[in-house]
Amino acid sequence: MDARTCLGATPRAWAGHQNLHGFPPATVPAVRLAPEKPAWRPLVWGSDSRRSTDPIRGAGLKSAGTERVHYSADEALVLKQKAEDVLPYLNDRCVYLVGMMGSGKTTVGKIIAEVLGYSFFDSDKLVEQAVGIPTVAEIFQVHSEAFFRDNESEVLRDLSSMHRLIVATGGGAVIRPINWSYMKKGLTIWLDVPLDALARRIVAVGTASRPLLHQESGDPYTKAYVKLTTLFEKRMDSYANADARVSLEDIAFKQGHNDVNVLTPSAIAIEALLKMESFLTQKAMVRN
Repeated sequence: MDARTCLGATPRAWAGHQNLHGFPPATVPAVRLAPEKPAWRPLVWGSDSRRSTDPIRGAGLKSAGTERVHYSADEALVLKQKAEDVLPYLNDRCVYLVGMMGSGKTTVGKIIAEVLGYSFFDSDKLVEQAVGIPTVAEIFQVHSEAFFRDNESEVLRDLSSMHRLIVATGGGAVIRPINWSYMKKGLTIWLDVPLDALARRIVAVGTASRPLLHQESGDPYTKAYVKLTTLFEKRMDSYANADARVSLEDIAFKQGHNDVNVLTPSAIAIEALLKMESFLTQKAMVRN
C-alpha cells in the first residue's frame, strides 16, 4: 500500500483502555495517512527545496511545517548519487530510524525521504494526533507512559502495512518486541550519538518536551546526562537489533572533528545511505 492510500476510515478505540488516572479510553478515528509524496527535485546549495511530508490524520490537522536545510554542493551531489545506488535494493520497503531522544531522527529522516522520493512520518506526531493531545509530554501527564506506548505500537503496526516511507520513531519504541516485528518488515537504522552530545543538545533547547527528563531537579546538563545514561543502558541491546548503525563518532573522526554536534544533518544522512547500501548489497549477495 502506498503512503497516499488512506487506511480504513471506520472509527475504532485505540490502545489504552484504562490509564493510571482513571480517564476513559481515547476513541479516535482510524489512522489516515495521506501525505503528499515529495517529487524528486535536485538539491541545490542554499535552496529551500525540501517540504514537509508530515502525516495528515484527518481534516484540519496541519503538517509540522518546512525546515530550511542548507546543502553544500558536494553534499547535494553525494546525496543524489547514494540515493540512486540504494533505491534498487530497497524495493519500496520502509525505513525506520531508531535512536535516543535528540539523536536527529526527524531532521535526518526528512533529508533521506527527499532524496529517495519517499514520504516522511514522525511516529510521535502520529500518536499526538491520534489521541488529540498536542505533545508527548502532555500525553504522559494526562494518561501515562504505558498509554503512550500502546498507541505508539498501534501507529507502527499501521505504518508497517505501507510502502516507501521514512519513519522517525520515538526513542523508546525499541523496548517493545512487538514494535520490532513491525519495523523488521522494512529496514531499521540506528543513529548512535554519544550521550554527552545528546545531553548538551537537549539542555540547549530545554527539557519541557522530553517527559522522561523533565521531572528531574538539579543542574540541567548533569540531570540530562544521568537520565540519558540510565535510559541508554536499558535500551542499548534493543538499538543493536537495527539492521545498520550510523555512529556519529565515526563520522566526526573521518571528518577530523572532536565534537559530533558540528556535523551537518546532510553528512549524517549520507552516512546513513552508505550504511543502508552496505547492508542491502550484502543481503542481496547472500540471497544469490
